[in-house]
Amino acid sequence: MKGQTFIEGFAVEAFQRDLISWFAKEQRDLPWRKDNDPYKVWVSEIMLQQTRVDTVIPYFNRFIEQFPTLEALAEADEEKVLKAWEGLGYYSRVRNLHAAVKEVKETYGGRVPNTVEEFSKLKGVGPYTTGAVLSIAYGIPEPAVDGNVMRVLSRIFLVWEDIAKAGTRKVFEEIVRQIISHDNPSYFNQALMELGALICVPGRPSCLLCPVQAHCRAFRKGVQSELPVKTKKGKTKEVQISAAVLENEEGKILIHKRPNEGLLANLWEFPNCETPLTSENPKEQLTNFLRTQYGIEAKLAQPFATIQHVFSHLIWNIVVYQGKIIGDIEETERLKLVDKQEIENYAFPVSHQRIWGLTPDALKR
Repeated sequence: MKGQTFIEGFAVEAFQRDLISWFAKEQRDLPWRKDNDPYKVWVSEIMLQQTRVDTVIPYFNRFIEQFPTLEALAEADEEKVLKAWEGLGYYSRVRNLHAAVKEVKETYGGRVPNTVEEFSKLKGVGPYTTGAVLSIAYGIPEPAVDGNVMRVLSRIFLVWEDIAKAGTRKVFEEIVRQIISHDNPSYFNQALMELGALICVPGRPSCLLCPVQAHCRAFRKGVQSELPVKTKKGKTKEVQISAAVLENEEGKILIHKRPNEGLLANLWEFPNCETPLTSENPKEQLTNFLRTQYGIEAKLAQPFATIQHVFSHLIWNIVVYQGKIIGDIEETERLKLVDKQEIENYAFPVSHQRIWGLTPDALKR
């Protein structure tokens, strides 16, 4: 195997000892490390995907306070779950988690599975989450390879494979299988992640502080800043959007629920549509969209805000109008008129939270 060729001549036991002893002394005090509850470990790992630790901590604490057990989350209404996640982004993560804990409750009696075969089949669970939860919660020596770990290992073992390619992860997983501590796989995997987060950082790592510097081949050759190899993504797509905060005669605000699938599925938003830069009159285009899509007649004022929201693959440039609804509208499960005080009870994506935050006070009263 390719992973085996990288560890030839490598002092595995000394590396394990240096890495784990450092983690035992220096690990951060994080709320999900208070115990090894598999449910809490699982929630934390899902939250930490593509999200910084400092951002996750308050969300994790609130989420566990609201859903302290797997059963509590499994039985919770989706609206409440999405609201608890509001602002963390990548909402498919929590929808998949919600579906998966329901399956655990029904199929496994509420106990998180402790085998790769069973746990990896749950919705939204990939190889990284499988390895992280099983090693941390159950002490099973399974690789947990994320971006931090690939960066660390690419330097230690001088791996010049492009980490942007899907197949490269397999190389690192095989390396971990050869070097992971079977006595303490929990600390071993967490230590690799911690090392990548605190010391073996992108660009210029803090090599003089590294507990495993003596084992690092990239440091020995002076090429640590050149690794890992990662090809750049293509140009991010930009989309122009016109949105409206619409009020009816009774002072209620119109909100719309996004589709069941796709980007930001099942979150609420203010009515909006794409209005390309080639559009001569985006305000008129939005007015026509409201008429044809929702059967709403509305009189729009001038824009009161312009917002840019950046996703990993997409940029939304949103122009926001204030408007009045003319006549009555037919409400549905996905189109509602709500009191202004009730808006905070609905889960909105960050961009639309910002829209409400920028809405003139006179309209919010």
